[in-house]
Amino acid sequence: MWRGVWRDWRSWPRRIAHTWRGSLRFRTLAVTLGLTAFAILGGFVTMALAIQNDLFESRVQQVQEAVGRATASTQRTLYAAQVDGDAAALQALMDTAIGSMTRQAGTDMIAGFRVSNEPSVIAPQDFDGGLDVDMITEGLRTAVQRDADQRWWQSIALPSGDGTVPGIVVGQQLIFPDVGAYEFYFAFDLASEAQTLRFVQVTLWLVGAGLVLLIGAISWVVVRTITVPIAQAAETSALLASGDLGVRLPVRGDDEFATLGRSFNAMADSIESQIKELAELSLVQQRFVSDVSHELRTPLTTIRLASDMLNDQRENFDGTTARAAELLHAQVQRFEVLLTDLLEISRYDAGSVQLENEATSLAHLAEDVIASMQQLSEQHGNDVRLVAPGGYSPVDMDPRRVRRVVRNLLGNAIEHGEGRPIVVTVDSDQNAVAIGVRDFGLGMSAADSERVFDRFWRADPSRKRTIGGTGLGLSIALGDARLHGGTLAVWSELGRGTNFVLTLPRHGQPLGGASPIPVDPGEDGAALDDIGLTQPIAVPPSGGRERTKGAGS
Repeated sequence: MWRGVWRDWRSWPRRIAHTWRGSLRFRTLAVTLGLTAFAILGGFVTMALAIQNDLFESRVQQVQEAVGRATASTQRTLYAAQVDGDAAALQALMDTAIGSMTRQAGTDMIAGFRVSNEPSVIAPQDFDGGLDVDMITEGLRTAVQRDADQRWWQSIALPSGDGTVPGIVVGQQLIFPDVGAYEFYFAFDLASEAQTLRFVQVTLWLVGAGLVLLIGAISWVVVRTITVPIAQAAETSALLASGDLGVRLPVRGDDEFATLGRSFNAMADSIESQIKELAELSLVQQRFVSDVSHELRTPLTTIRLASDMLNDQRENFDGTTARAAELLHAQVQRFEVLLTDLLEISRYDAGSVQLENEATSLAHLAEDVIASMQQLSEQHGNDVRLVAPGGYSPVDMDPRRVRRVVRNLLGNAIEHGEGRPIVVTVDSDQNAVAIGVRDFGLGMSAADSERVFDRFWRADPSRKRTIGGTGLGLSIALGDARLHGGTLAVWSELGRGTNFVLTLPRHGQPLGGASPIPVDPGEDGAALDDIGLTQPIAVPPSGGRERTKGAGS
């Protein structure tokens, strides 16, 4: 497996980036090694350059001193010589001077050239003893010819058996009797200095690599000592967050990590005890609600039968008694709805809710719910439209629970729709079916939208309820949606209304993509005055036939 990973070099950047983001140990070690290598490289390069400059300057100074001694001694000899215009004597004097300078300068690579171009029958001929004239640059010769009292030098490449070696050529004038000045050049190779410099550089590189490896090993030990407890704390925290309340950190010693471990364990003990207390309290509350709800069923049934009988006979009562019988009947019905919702909530809390799935068309179900609530929408002056470009093919769902969700959403839209049109949209794709209920009422703020599914919560407690309700409808609707593996989302904005979208999976699997109906309706409220109360809303077909229906048409 690792062989394939190393061969796939194109994946290295992605793997390194992933490791960089996910490993504190790797990131710390990489930064430490990088900075260490950079510092060592900078220090060693500086040292190598300093050593190179020192070796070169020392050699140049040594060469110049040797040439200076040789030329000074030879010049004194030349001044003392008596040749009397004899060519043979001048040639012998030249040979003597060359031999003397060769011994004193320590090099046999010497060349000499007469400065003057005037013909002379007694002047010794130019010579190059191992130093080719082509190796001397015109600039150096010009400088030597121009200044008779100055010594000049230049770096050159000298030929050797393996190619070339670095060298130095030094030039200076000497005055011969009767024939004038000659320019002499002395060449010295720097092979020994180059070899010394290579040895120093190799040594520096080896020492640098060894230091990087040593510092890397030390950093690894130090980082491992620090990151292992951190990794243990992270792993233990993840286990604690996943529900394993009994997990604890091992505590060793009295250092900072031991203090952290003891604090973490104390926190875990406190969380475990509080969660157990809350779980026991929640269980007691669930049992209380369930027991009270069940115990109230029997007397409530008797009271409902009595209220029904009194309500049926209210025409025979006087006005006050008839009104009291009517109010009693309405409140008993509301109490029965509240009791039913409480029982349903207790079932959700106990985890005993079971789906009774049937192949159901969501579009037809929405049409039935709209028809059943037509009278209520007419009483509130709402025009309910059904726009269904999709959602006709049957999908496995619990029709009773989905119908309850749709009735609840539509009832809320009717109550808070301010008499404006309500649009019910049904659509589907290959993965899900969805129904959206859009009203154009007052809307809610973002803070209210986050709490709209809380139990017994109302956006405006001072607002009078005209339909009834217990404050549990949306909470139960959210539970029904999740029980199906779906979602129930809300969008609302003050002055633009509210949009609820129920999305159910088509194949019973958890939803993995976007809903067929967007939760945010966009700018559909801009042309609200042009909607009217009787005309259907035109929606382009998208995978199914379009249906429009007005509750008042």
